[in-house]
Amino acid sequence: MSSIKLMNIGNYACRGVNLEVASGELLVLLGPNGAGKSTLLNIIAGLTEYEGSVAINDCPVDNVPPQGRGVGYLFQDLVLFPHLDVASNVGYGLKAHGWPKQRIEKRVHEMLDLVRIKHLAHSYPSKLSGGEKQRLALARALAPSPNILLLDEPLSSMDLQTAKYLRLELKRIQQSIGITTIYVTHNLYEAEEVADRIAVLFDGRIEQAGMPHEIFFYPRNEKVAQYIGTPNIMECEHEHELGHGLMEVLCCGIPIVMAKEGEKLKRIAFSPRDVYVSLFKPPGPEVNRFKGIISDIKILSEVVRLRVNVETTNILAELPSQAFAAMRLMKGQEVYLIIKLKSIRADYDTRDRNS
Repeated sequence: MSSIKLMNIGNYACRGVNLEVASGELLVLLGPNGAGKSTLLNIIAGLTEYEGSVAINDCPVDNVPPQGRGVGYLFQDLVLFPHLDVASNVGYGLKAHGWPKQRIEKRVHEMLDLVRIKHLAHSYPSKLSGGEKQRLALARALAPSPNILLLDEPLSSMDLQTAKYLRLELKRIQQSIGITTIYVTHNLYEAEEVADRIAVLFDGRIEQAGMPHEIFFYPRNEKVAQYIGTPNIMECEHEHELGHGLMEVLCCGIPIVMAKEGEKLKRIAFSPRDVYVSLFKPPGPEVNRFKGIISDIKILSEVVRLRVNVETTNILAELPSQAFAAMRLMKGQEVYLIIKLKSIRADYDTRDRNS
């Protein structure tokens, strides 16, 4: 497979981008709409003009046309051929490149088997589900054996359940063939689920690049912190095992129960959107449930962020604007919080950090 190196890349949407992607790595470009993510893919593919240099396997490809760069590109708009069946869609590019018929048939069979739609070989795109169309487009992009795969918001049109399943499938396929991949999304949870590393892009600039837990626990600046949701990050003072894969951790003076996944826990973090807010004491076991006083209210576009004083620390919680209005919450009001156990991330000293 191939490594990618971007050196001082600039054009109408990108500003001095320097980025390296290792051979076989799946790097996610994360950022809001208009950040320059798709433009950067087009630059790598040779589909748009730019300044600076793109190197693949340490060889500059700036004067190499798109068809010579060894890049497979899965566009957000899948552009499937409606008049061709699944097998013919996958084999179309191979036929255009002059592959012999027997070789095309063998490769199409391999690709359909890889993406698990071999049974749909003679179906037409109009008869496929959204997930099946996505698999077909992926098979077509991989058919010519590219060295690099570019995925532009590949699951943006999927429902949540289908998208989650296909994310796991994409990761399985990427790992099974070891292809160097750049995956564009604006969704942090999607990025965390598939990425080896994440590069956060704003206004055409890379603000931070690192492993998923580095981005979440150590946001480099306010832009990154706000984009990932200003997570609650708490230093751990003491811990003891509860058994059954759980432990209780004392963080900033409050006890939090979480899954035990390693040794030498340093920090925990959880998103404000994963904190449940109630005016009344919720029923159920007293696990990760706290009483506090609202000290600050910040109204954002579609959500409201609360700062709640709990014991000797503050916890940020987020709730939809409609829920906030219905609850008539005010500063100084007493509320109950529940921190979802599954949402708690752990930062262990034993993990390697590259930042």
